[in-house]
Amino acid sequence: MEHQNDIRLVLNGREVAVKDVKATTTLLDFLRLEQRLTGTKEGCAEGDCGACTVLVGRLQDGALRFETVNACIRFLASLNGCHVITVEHLSGPKGRLHPVQQAMVDYHGSQCGFCTPGFVMSLYALWMQTPQPTEAQVETAVQGNLCRCTGYEPIVKAALAVNQYGTPANDYLNTERAALTAQLEAIQPRTRVVTGPEDDRAILPLDVTDLAEVLAENPKATIVAGSTDVGLWVTKFMKPISPVVFVSHLEELKAIDLTDEALTIGAGVTYTESEAAIREAFPHLVEYWDRIAGWQVRNMGTIGGNIANGSPIGDTPPVLIALGAEVTLQKKDGARTLPLEDFFIDYGKQDREPGDFVASIRIPRPAKGQIDAAYKISKRRDEDISSVAAGISVTVADGTITAARIAFGGMAATPKRAAGAEAALVGQPWGEAAFDAAAEAVKQDFTPLSDWRASAEYRSLTASNLLRRFYLENDADKPGAVRLAVA
Repeated sequence: MEHQNDIRLVLNGREVAVKDVKATTTLLDFLRLEQRLTGTKEGCAEGDCGACTVLVGRLQDGALRFETVNACIRFLASLNGCHVITVEHLSGPKGRLHPVQQAMVDYHGSQCGFCTPGFVMSLYALWMQTPQPTEAQVETAVQGNLCRCTGYEPIVKAALAVNQYGTPANDYLNTERAALTAQLEAIQPRTRVVTGPEDDRAILPLDVTDLAEVLAENPKATIVAGSTDVGLWVTKFMKPISPVVFVSHLEELKAIDLTDEALTIGAGVTYTESEAAIREAFPHLVEYWDRIAGWQVRNMGTIGGNIANGSPIGDTPPVLIALGAEVTLQKKDGARTLPLEDFFIDYGKQDREPGDFVASIRIPRPAKGQIDAAYKISKRRDEDISSVAAGISVTVADGTITAARIAFGGMAATPKRAAGAEAALVGQPWGEAAFDAAAEAVKQDFTPLSDWRASAEYRSLTASNLLRRFYLENDADKPGAVRLAVA
């Protein structure tokens, strides 16, 4: 079978074809070392600081969509058929500054300047989407950008003032959108892409059927969607991961289906892409969703990848387990569906047979009398890994707790339900006594570890206190309660 053996993309408006692209070559290295576009910086090499932020445009349902990504952990091979824009492309005729850049200058949003290109690109993406943002929207847009000089206030002021210098309607990405769309349509793959040497091979299946074929041929392949975790395997641990099967381009894994009964999302749906459906179906997850990493990582990372990774500190599994989610696994000879909690077997081990890939996740919508909450405890409020993550779902009928699903991350080798705490609640009258009993029982459900994020004692106490917090936030007789506890 003939395969495409190069990676074709548009870089700052010009088409580029790169042969023999290694699976582990990052976009950042390609930009700086091969293209000499040094405005994109390397700060952390793990997607935390945002100094490497660029815009990536891709076709989705026939429309061109741009979003910020971390070039330091995004692999070049995953960008086949995409348009990459770096800070160098923002300047106008005779070097005239872009409105975002001019605002940053006038409002003193830069000091040492190292982080500035990344901030400019994040604010550029925000300006294109929301020309007149609120301060909260600005803060959300730069969650994934760190600055050690300015204290952020001048940057926020600059972001709020950008529209004084120009409007998105006159920006290149809008005035040339039809031409850019046609340019990308012309380089979309017509067959499987296979590139790179044998020991660093990159494979991009043409579709989901081809993905199943590829994984049947390469059952030990590393599947990469957003690379927000696998990127660190390469940049921090120099881990060999070949062959790599990239899946972020597969439209069939990006389906979102919201019905009265459930939300079903494809494994390739990113946190950003799922946000609107999550907001409608599970309003209690809105604030939690905004605390998953920074904007760039939410644009790259997928819910399916967060699940398939099997990390005990992944943000989504605890809250989805509490909601009774199911995961569908697919391979060449069929598919199977299982409760999400059963997917996690042990640390680093999931119920995934050779050739299996996560295809979709189904999350039942809340039933009558169901009260849900999600909690994330971390050292920093924004853009930090959880010390403890919790999903709590309790159903109350006529003042009695009839069902409880409580799941924690960071407390065991896998995301896990708190069976003892659940048992302490079911059948009991809604009240402080029931949740005090559950708070004591949860201490026996887990034997957490101590690490640099938190001690075992802290984790155990936090788990107990989150159950008490859930009660206090939802009890109608307590000050500050957010909703009634009974149906």
